[in-house]
Amino acid sequence: MPTQYLIIGGAALAALLILILLFKAVWRVAEPNEALIISGLGARGNSELADSLGFKIVTGKGTAVFPGFQTARRLRLDSRAANLQVSCVTQQGIPVVVRGVVIYKVGDDLHSIANAARRFLDQQDSMNGAIHELFTGHLRSIIGNLTVEDLILNRERLTGETRASAADEMIKLGLIVDSLQIQEIDDETGYITNLGKPHAAKIAASARIAEAQRDQEATEAEQIAAANKAAAWRDAQIKQASYQAEIDEAQARSRQAGPLSEASARQEVVVQETRAAELEAALAEQRLQAQVRKPADAKAYETVKLSQAERDARIAQAEAEARETELRATAQASQVKQAAAAEAESVRLRGEAAAAATKATGLGEAEAAKARGLAAAEAAKAQGLAEAEAARAKGLAEAEAIRARSEALAENQEAVIAQQLAENWPKIVESGAKAFGNVDHMVVLNGAQGIEEMLAKALTLGGTGLGLARTLLAGGAPASNGVVPAANGTPVPPKDPDPVP
Repeated sequence: MPTQYLIIGGAALAALLILILLFKAVWRVAEPNEALIISGLGARGNSELADSLGFKIVTGKGTAVFPGFQTARRLRLDSRAANLQVSCVTQQGIPVVVRGVVIYKVGDDLHSIANAARRFLDQQDSMNGAIHELFTGHLRSIIGNLTVEDLILNRERLTGETRASAADEMIKLGLIVDSLQIQEIDDETGYITNLGKPHAAKIAASARIAEAQRDQEATEAEQIAAANKAAAWRDAQIKQASYQAEIDEAQARSRQAGPLSEASARQEVVVQETRAAELEAALAEQRLQAQVRKPADAKAYETVKLSQAERDARIAQAEAEARETELRATAQASQVKQAAAAEAESVRLRGEAAAAATKATGLGEAEAAKARGLAAAEAAKAQGLAEAEAARAKGLAEAEAIRARSEALAENQEAVIAQQLAENWPKIVESGAKAFGNVDHMVVLNGAQGIEEMLAKALTLGGTGLGLARTLLAGGAPASNGVVPAANGTPVPPKDPDPVP
């Protein structure tokens, strides 16, 4: 039993494998992009078209094909592309070369499949050649009726007329056109190139005009911007010059403050010195009254005769010296004033020259230079006036001192002469003693009287000591010729000393 079951099972399995192999060998399935063309015994369809064809068309399904009795072949239904390159002549007689592409396929209906199967089933690779020849002829006939301008400007018309003219042939071949594109049109004569040159020139001219206009607008904008920039720079320079002028004016004022304060201080010093001189003169006068008069009275008798003879001369000389001092002070003050005025004028002229020289560089700088020049001129003028006033005050002080001395001499000449003799007596004695410089041994007779006579003689012999004494009595420098001027200006010869017995 078991063996028998195994045999039956093996036989059934073998029969199943045989059935599978037979089914696989008999059954054919059409792919979505192909059609099965079955011919042979019993290859008839249910439709009238299939009966008239003598073969069976199967698409999108499977069918049984009995080997030895039937044959199944496949027809591709997918798209194909054929390149076109057609040399033809336009209506104008211009030879052109048209390049394009035709995308086509076998029609999906049974009539188209049957027509394509009858013509291309065993020669499917020759479809591209047939399409190329077909469309080449139609393009030549259509382009012969068109101009180059029509080809360039209306390619849709060319493709539409080509597809319409080839539609009947394509149906007979069982083919349909999915797309027809004219890719390029060339001419050997350069007609198309020349045809575009006027437009290109026009476009180029328009481009150059537009570029020139843009350049002009840009230049105008740049000029406006440069003008605005220059105006802004000018305003900035003007403001800067104004600020600099204010700064220079403030600096000039600050610089003037020092000289003015110094001049004021010097003027105050001169005033104080003048007051001090007046006080010293008053003090000297009081001192003369308090301290000199009494000692001078003791010696006044000795010098009264000489003082009376030379009083007028000393008064006249004192007045002359006072007048000379006053004139010298006035001249010095005038000279200082003129120098100050000249310096002020020079500074003013230099300031005006500097202002004129710098006028071209800007109004603000000129104003600043002018302000500096005027400030310097004012400062120099103030300084000159201060120095002149100081010199004048000094001269006046000296004149006042001399005048006070003259008045004192006029009022109390004996006391003044006695004081001067007392102060310079050592020099007088020294000058008189030079006469005894070469004496080795001297004998004095008559006691004190003899000594007095000897000293008088020594003074007579010692001209230097006598001239010094006379100078002191005259109140001035000794004359070169020994002549003392009198009060009325007449020269008075020096008086001989008392004779020595």
